[in-house]
Amino acid sequence: MEVEDGAELCFPQLNTSCRKPTFPGSDVLILHIVLYFVSVLTVALNLLIIISISHFRQLHTNTNTLLLSLAVSDFLVGLVPMPGEILRQTGCWFLGDFTCTLLKYVSYIISSTSVGNIIFISADRYVAICDPLHYPTRVTERRVKLCVCLCWLSSVFYNGLYFKDDLTKPGQYNSCYGQCVFFIDDIIGAVDVVVTFIAPVTVIIVLYMRVFVVAVSQARAMRSHITAVTLQRSVTLTTKSELKAARTLGVLVAVFLMCFFPYYCLSLAGENLVNGLFSSYVNYLFYFNSCLNPLIYALFYPWFRKTVKLIVTLQILQPGSCEANIL
Repeated sequence: MEVEDGAELCFPQLNTSCRKPTFPGSDVLILHIVLYFVSVLTVALNLLIIISISHFRQLHTNTNTLLLSLAVSDFLVGLVPMPGEILRQTGCWFLGDFTCTLLKYVSYIISSTSVGNIIFISADRYVAICDPLHYPTRVTERRVKLCVCLCWLSSVFYNGLYFKDDLTKPGQYNSCYGQCVFFIDDIIGAVDVVVTFIAPVTVIIVLYMRVFVVAVSQARAMRSHITAVTLQRSVTLTTKSELKAARTLGVLVAVFLMCFFPYYCLSLAGENLVNGLFSSYVNYLFYFNSCLNPLIYALFYPWFRKTVKLIVTLQILQPGSCEANIL
């Protein structure tokens, strides 16, 4: 690819070099500050979730194990895909073709795992609300950990097949040197949309609609109950806890759909997600979901606010802090 004399090139010594992206100096500075701030915030918030669930013994539950897996994937989004997307869209790519392909591969692994985690969280709430008597026997610690491992391994395997050609021939879709292109074949992209979005979202919505119907009927039954026996009070408190968790799941799913839907719509339409201002915004919105998830926890889970206070004030370094009462 020949370039004009005097054009600012990413690699001036190469005739095949890409031109440097042209942005007004102040605009690109503000854009970098905002995007990197969101990236750092995503890493920090999800790190707090990871430390909280890992450290405090009261939070070692099956449901929180799934939340921990989701927090790990969101943490990795802020650590790898977000900074990579900023570099890819707002400047020259100086890290080489293989690193570009590796970024794409890792990004898709993390996003696929996030979708899988949402499915398992939805299934967990479905069993807890719709079949509470069998929940302890159906949702065991061993099964939950097995599901988390399968979620990550299947995502690595699936995306390994998906990007096999890219990993063996990195940079084959770049038109010039210094570019990092995320090219997706229309047919393969359509299959991926079905496998990683349409099918999982259908499962999530069906499960949550069932949870919502049962939760509403339980809430009405609770309001119509007059007898105040101690056993009934404990059952009522447990039910309220489950209903609150279901409501949190609803918000989590709604935010997930709002952030992921535009991205997969473009993929299904066969749009190239490499260039264009709108495509860049869609990509950033896609990753921004990982920053919103811990904010949802902070809004709906009092235990998260308590653990953040203990972590920030370094009280978790004290002996026996893992046994602290935070529920």
